[in-house]
Amino acid sequence: MISRRRWAAIAALVFPVLCLGAAGQMNSPQAAYPDYPSETPAKLVPAEGSFDYARREQMIPMRDGVKLYTVILVPMGAEHAPILITRTPYSAKELTSHAASAHLGPILYGYDNATDVILEGGYIRVLQDIRGKYGSEGDFVMNRPIHGAQNPTPVDEATDTYDTIDWLVKNIPETNGKVGILGISYDGFLPLMALVNPHPALKVAVPMNPMVDGWMGDDWFHNGAFRQQNMPYIYEQEGTRANDAKWWTANFDDYDLYMKAGSAGELGREHGLEQMGFWKKILDHPDYDAFWSDQAVDKVLAAQPLKVPVLLVHSLWDQEDIYGAMAVYKAIKPLDKNNDKVFLAVGPWCHGQEIQDAASLGDMHWGSDTGTWFRQHVLRPFLDGYLKDDAAAEKIAPVTAFETGVNRWQKLPAWPVAPAMKPLYLEAGLKVGFDAPAAPSDANPDTSYDEYVSDPAKPVPFRARPSQPIGYAPPLTWTQWLVDDQREASGRTDVLAYTSEVLTAPLHISGQPIANLVASTSGTDSDWVVKLIDAYPDEVAGQPGMGGYQLMIAADIFRGRYRESFSKPKALEPGKPLIYRFALPPANHVFLPGHRIMVQVQSSWFPLYDRNPQTFVSNIFWAKPGDYTKATQRVYHALGEASRIELPVAAE
Repeated sequence: MISRRRWAAIAALVFPVLCLGAAGQMNSPQAAYPDYPSETPAKLVPAEGSFDYARREQMIPMRDGVKLYTVILVPMGAEHAPILITRTPYSAKELTSHAASAHLGPILYGYDNATDVILEGGYIRVLQDIRGKYGSEGDFVMNRPIHGAQNPTPVDEATDTYDTIDWLVKNIPETNGKVGILGISYDGFLPLMALVNPHPALKVAVPMNPMVDGWMGDDWFHNGAFRQQNMPYIYEQEGTRANDAKWWTANFDDYDLYMKAGSAGELGREHGLEQMGFWKKILDHPDYDAFWSDQAVDKVLAAQPLKVPVLLVHSLWDQEDIYGAMAVYKAIKPLDKNNDKVFLAVGPWCHGQEIQDAASLGDMHWGSDTGTWFRQHVLRPFLDGYLKDDAAAEKIAPVTAFETGVNRWQKLPAWPVAPAMKPLYLEAGLKVGFDAPAAPSDANPDTSYDEYVSDPAKPVPFRARPSQPIGYAPPLTWTQWLVDDQREASGRTDVLAYTSEVLTAPLHISGQPIANLVASTSGTDSDWVVKLIDAYPDEVAGQPGMGGYQLMIAADIFRGRYRESFSKPKALEPGKPLIYRFALPPANHVFLPGHRIMVQVQSSWFPLYDRNPQTFVSNIFWAKPGDYTKATQRVYHALGEASRIELPVAAE
């Protein structure tokens, strides 16, 4: 039995709770918790009275109703000003918000903004998110193809650019109605798309380091070898509209990450990459079929009338898109009948360095800031001449090229400068020289080849380990790998390093070297990497760190199965010497007296490129562990089987 005192204690605890419950039933939450007004305005209106620019954000409608987020920056007091536009998948808001400042310069200073040219020229700056990215509506498609076989919809990047320009010239009262478009990389691909049925107000295009043909030599493949370190880019670019899904790794060294997975297809499966539409297309199209060739921009533009002046910008050590600018130049220069619409600039830069400080790249120093020189002496007069109403008629040369080795700018009538292709032969004793091999004799018995064993279990690193992921912020040095010292590779037993005698006179090359490798493999498939290298003297006065440096001048990879056809791979006949002919990236370089010419040959470049199993399989993305086998590789240099590099030797 509960005592009276005990009942009183229980009542004292329960009664307040019952009363609170009753009050909660009788009164709404609003009554119990009255409004306390937010201190955040419904819409912030910046007080920009002291700014030297006006910022306007606009959703511009396209012909299919999709609206694209666009940032418009108008210099204060602008009148009859031209418009300079960049379309991007990398966030127009972020690219125009590099600082919290009342001045236009600081908010633009960063990637894809040639800030000094924009400010000094008084341009109206426009950046726009392409459809499907960040603030824009619609669906994202990687390098959305032109309307046609690969894109059945009526919209593409060409129509979106046209519709955007049309809106801008009709709705920005401060403009003179003249528009230029420029950009780098993906943003450089988009000015090329603007040249397809261009808007009449588009007066000039500047594609810098553009993505042009992803299979032949830009981001996704090089001559059929897959650039697997770009898999994180695909994951992050397509995973979400705002690029906020991040690729992950459990390894500090990318070499270990890609080795553990085995094949690129398996690594993609482990990361859920098959959710991304573009990754599935890559897996379905490992060969150069219509999917790739139909959207190769150089081929697209070669079939277009040339209406808009173009300045193509190429970087000699572009670690990402070293193929595109030159491919477009070759395709459209024949259309330039009056030599007044297609211009080319070639600089000693990594990808996009032309709009940055470019006095050096890695251990290479050029003696001046080549980026500033390009912007002031090439880019600005080119833009001003076509876009400004009162610009002085300052003409730029058809080709402006920086010659490395002697470190000087050249103004040229064309590219290349009609060089004579001179064969540099691989010789016995790991030598190279310009004399063709002679018939063997008793004094010089036939040593027709050199050989090495290529082991997929120990692929040749493309740079000294630990292999860093692709990244631009220090301490990552991805931008420098093409100028890395190659001595580490030349000391390996699975790399052949052929070296010339010490040069007694300068050797100028200007154009694309061509590899003609006569080689055999004991396997049924193989990759071949050929590197043309400037080997420095053992000691360099005033630069002790450059003593013996091995600088890549031009290098690339070729997947053997595509020797006869890029679209129809074929197994290699084991042990049979075959010719592998492929172009290396362009060079504009002087090998100086006291230096040597070196050629390195190897069969892997890992983990940048996926491993060739060296056993022919239908699709290397799904090669199994048992497919990866060692192979004995032979490089031939005898009479009738002479491996050589054709060098574009320029006259003095």
